[in-house]
Amino acid sequence: MQAGSPKWRRRAEARPGEIIQAAFDVFAEKGFAAAKLDEIAAKAGISKGALYLYFETKEDLFRAVVREAVAPNLDVVEFTLEAASVPFPDLLRMLFARLALIIETSRLGAVAKLVIGESRNFPELARVWHDEVVSRALAALTKALARAQSRGEVRIGDPRLQAFSIMGPILLGVLWQETFTPIGAPPLDLRGLIVQHRETVLEGLTPQPVMLP
Repeated sequence: MQAGSPKWRRRAEARPGEIIQAAFDVFAEKGFAAAKLDEIAAKAGISKGALYLYFETKEDLFRAVVREAVAPNLDVVEFTLEAASVPFPDLLRMLFARLALIIETSRLGAVAKLVIGESRNFPELARVWHDEVVSRALAALTKALARAQSRGEVRIGDPRLQAFSIMGPILLGVLWQETFTPIGAPPLDLRGLIVQHRETVLEGLTPQPVMLP
């Protein structure tokens, strides 16, 4: 088959995505420092030289992993928080259902653990994760909380701190599963945690009725 045929072009166009998926898998399994470009190239079914046609460094690959393999899930979360015109309790239940699905069907937790574990030696990883994931998620949730406060659906407080309070236990649960369960700690029912935490959050954020003297 000639190089200019449609099938060859489709294969060439698919290669960046295949490399990103291979890098995602290798980073999640080995960590950033231990991951080798040769191994990523082999997993993607190409030579190391071909990999360099698309990505010059491991940092470039990690940035692509975050943007292509992780950020699309965040796009859905942002859209849900921005576009849904429902009361905040319903919005939070929708958000937590989406988070549970993302956690169960992706290796998001493994990448989060990688960033936390290796950010001191590779600060660029933390920068990419913050700019492409953490700051966007916090900003979207903070805005949703501020809107809910203005409608009287959420008690008054710093909406950014409320966003941290909402997401913190979920992150801890994800890291528990990635860090401690593999060494013999009791497994955590993440979906159960998410459901219970959701109701705890709603109870805590619900404005208290004004007591007349």
